[in-house]
Amino acid sequence: MPQWLNTWNAKMAKWLWWVVLLGVVAALPVVYAREQTETSADQVAIVMDYRDLLQVSNTQVDPRRFVQEQIELLKDAGVNGMVVFESTLEELGWAGEVNVYNATQAALLEGRVSPPEDNGTYVIFNHPESEATLRPIIEWAFRHHGAEVASWSFGGHGGLRLGMGYDDALLRPMQPNPIAIQSLRDAGFLVFPRLSDRFDPFDQTEVAKWLDSYQQLGIDRVVFDGEAVTGYADDDKKNKGITRFAGELKEHGIGVAIFENLRIPQKGMSKLANLLRYNAIRAHSVSEAEMSAVKKPVLEDRLVLAVKDRNIRFLYLNATTVRDATKGQVTHPLQNIADVLKGEKDEDGNTVSVGVVQQLRDFGFEIGSPKAFQVEHAPVEKVLRGIAMLGAIALVALTIGLFLPSLRLLSLVVGAIGGAGLYVLSPTLMVQALALFAAIAAPTAAVVLLVKRIRTLRDSSGEPAMSPLHRLGGALLLFVRTTILSLAAVPLVVALLNHISYSLVLQQFRGVSILHLLPIALVALYVFLYGSGNTVVGNARKILSMPLTVLWIVGIGIIAAAGLYYLSRTGNSGQVTGIELKFRSLMENAFGVRPRTKEFLLGHPLFFAGIFVALRYRWGMVLLVLGTIAQLSMVDTFAHIHTPLLLSFIRVLLGLGLGLIIGLVAIGVWQVLERLWVRWGKRVLEDAG
Repeated sequence: MPQWLNTWNAKMAKWLWWVVLLGVVAALPVVYAREQTETSADQVAIVMDYRDLLQVSNTQVDPRRFVQEQIELLKDAGVNGMVVFESTLEELGWAGEVNVYNATQAALLEGRVSPPEDNGTYVIFNHPESEATLRPIIEWAFRHHGAEVASWSFGGHGGLRLGMGYDDALLRPMQPNPIAIQSLRDAGFLVFPRLSDRFDPFDQTEVAKWLDSYQQLGIDRVVFDGEAVTGYADDDKKNKGITRFAGELKEHGIGVAIFENLRIPQKGMSKLANLLRYNAIRAHSVSEAEMSAVKKPVLEDRLVLAVKDRNIRFLYLNATTVRDATKGQVTHPLQNIADVLKGEKDEDGNTVSVGVVQQLRDFGFEIGSPKAFQVEHAPVEKVLRGIAMLGAIALVALTIGLFLPSLRLLSLVVGAIGGAGLYVLSPTLMVQALALFAAIAAPTAAVVLLVKRIRTLRDSSGEPAMSPLHRLGGALLLFVRTTILSLAAVPLVVALLNHISYSLVLQQFRGVSILHLLPIALVALYVFLYGSGNTVVGNARKILSMPLTVLWIVGIGIIAAAGLYYLSRTGNSGQVTGIELKFRSLMENAFGVRPRTKEFLLGHPLFFAGIFVALRYRWGMVLLVLGTIAQLSMVDTFAHIHTPLLLSFIRVLLGLGLGLIIGLVAIGVWQVLERLWVRWGKRVLEDAG
């Protein structure tokens, strides 16, 4: 390596830290803009599946009366909206609007024998006043589905004969029932039609008629049923189904709701939301099966956390009947839903729970008509984000330079040129990759610099002349410095991923597992291979030449198992035990915001105590490797873009505060054990020898 290049690499480090600082400062206005966006919509809809309500009513002796009673019960509890699906003959039957017969049943009604070649479906309208509305809907839908439609009547009631098998006809979708929609609007509910992509081909003219009626009723948002948004099956270069559907929604001022945590995201949703300029909100659904099994306190916490922690503005509740063999009756969860929303009191009038509605109000939310976030932008945001990108590239180059100093300048140049080229080819991929690299680099660099600093504070013999109190003060200062450096990645990541599509989880921060593993691995690499008076190669040879014992094998197996468990808990798919759920609920109720367990209960105490121990004993560096979990976890907390920034900030502060307290206790216990060992332990060993 030329001497001039080594000189430049050495000088470059100082200036790169200034570039990082400039990037962090430039990112702050973008961070503030995102915080303003997240506080621009505070109304939440709590909605019930109207089809489920009809289905449950079909098990009752007086379905219509039951529906009215439950509607009043739910409305009083806080439900302010109803989801109305595309109607079917089966659903219209549950609602009492029609009677549906197969060919044999229709023949019996008329006192004749059904001919073998007749396998049609017969529909009778129960209410003449409803026939004028429902007849054209049924006629259009079944003709669109390819069936012949003819008039039929019986007993003075008008009807239709549909040229389609009975079982098939019951399931075919039609326009959402306008009679039910009008009735629910008159009752004071918000209505959210749930549309599908089951009409083939997509009929823009017909859908426009539906949207006209919704606009007149003040309906401003729809949700989707099935695996795709309306128009997806007809979306190609020629037909452009989603584009045409989006145009109709925009013309009628109607937005969409996006369900979270679906096994497979609904196809076409990202494109539709983009075409609607992100007139979209996030929705959380509690399925029929979950609603029948979940306990009230768990459901209450789940709904509140969805709104508070994940920017959900649409709580979607379902219900179904359950054949309860123990009670010997059919049950349903509607009363439980009301209790969860409104709260409960015991027989003595004491409050058992305040309910979801009151908790949401306590956190600053209102039950109302949900609106999409009003996206705010910082002045000259593109320029600020560009500076933040440069700061992130400098941070990555500095981190590489800690391991390979000769590559510091080259890393900066390659990063800048490669980043620019990738931005031209795929801006989304570039910012996601750079955000991940910055998130990895910050905690890695922070802990590595800490290790270097601790090594310089110890004398050559490894026994520093520092009192326990002096070490405690030094540990606290080093802990704060390291934490601040780790958090330098936060504004950079926020600025890089500052787009509403991330808040709606149409795009996500990528590489969570890598973020949770690589900083720990890099810190371990530095601790064991760098320093100690030898070269990296020399240290590696020394480790590899150590005899492999059974104890080593057991230790490696334990570390591997712990690592797999740790990685399995990352992201949103990790499973938790019932005890942990109770502990989380306890923390949530105690602080209002739950700190991350891996931070305050494990990472921060290990890290703080590890600094204290490492200032005297070399083996304390192992604790720093384990404690790196908390440093990277703080950055990861802010990488959950769908979580409000303010809440993430509070969560990190709580984790730090509680972690320091637990760390202080651990240091106190260590000091006691250390003194006992000095006073008694050595003597016991000598006597035993």
